[in-house]
Amino acid sequence: MKISIIEPLGIKQEKLEDLLAEIFKEHEITFYSDRKEDEDTLIERCKMADIIVLTNIKLSKNVLEKCTNLKYICVAFTGFNHIDMDYCNQNNILVSNCAGYSTNAVTELVFGLIINIYRHINEHNLAIRNGAKTVLSANEIANKKFGIVGLGTIGTKVATIAKAFDCDVYYYSKNSRNKNFKYLELDELLQTCDIVSIHLAQNEDTINLINEEKIALMKKNSILINTARGPIVNSVALAKALNDEKIKAAGIDVYEMEPPIDLSHPLLNCKNCLTTPHIAFSSYEALEKRAIIVKDNLIAYLNGKPINVIK
Repeated sequence: MKISIIEPLGIKQEKLEDLLAEIFKEHEITFYSDRKEDEDTLIERCKMADIIVLTNIKLSKNVLEKCTNLKYICVAFTGFNHIDMDYCNQNNILVSNCAGYSTNAVTELVFGLIINIYRHINEHNLAIRNGAKTVLSANEIANKKFGIVGLGTIGTKVATIAKAFDCDVYYYSKNSRNKNFKYLELDELLQTCDIVSIHLAQNEDTINLINEEKIALMKKNSILINTARGPIVNSVALAKALNDEKIKAAGIDVYEMEPPIDLSHPLLNCKNCLTTPHIAFSSYEALEKRAIIVKDNLIAYLNGKPINVIK
């Protein structure tokens, strides 16, 4: 089979080739060393492939319908909303993802954002470098009411660590229940918690879930963390709430589009918003784990026993 890895996977090429050595013996693999997102280039890279491997590049119907040999897509990412799943399902194209590779990385960034916000690490770093003795009022995570919106693998990990920080941990989830934490409906959670961390998949039900009405429920001293998907939180409403000091602060790693972000974006131009360029998933350890899952997905599919299949 012809396998097209249409972008770098974040580990050294030699290491990736070593991982896939078993597949190399019987199948043709083409690697691309740069990331391109325009449809003409994607069609050129994908059109002859039986199997495509990619991260979060959008694969539209317009691209997919040119890929007449395509049988399988391995998404080297947790989310898959960038793939036209309707087209894939209608045309018997199987899709797998790599859920779980970044659980530790995302969880750690959640607490990095919270600690940075509460302890003003960035501001203190700049102050001492500018010769100032600035000491800003700080908060501790301990004993805060910590709310998790979405109790999947990452949400559960965040909840467990929050509990280790001596927080009272609450969660809202449509599908999961966990006796170790306290369940609240979404509105009550937003009204109750000092810290709210989003851990939902993006779908029709979650887009714009945290909108102006929901943000208005939050406490004035609360902070909102989003390392999940940008469209789940209404950026305009959040920026307005921050500027109006309706909530204390936000830590945001995800947006409606992938970085680079337009510098006019509301969350880059409001008060008390700590921003990062969608890097929660990206650690050396996570990217190596992801490459191993890609290998396992490919071997399983080629052996006729696909795993991590998206239904």
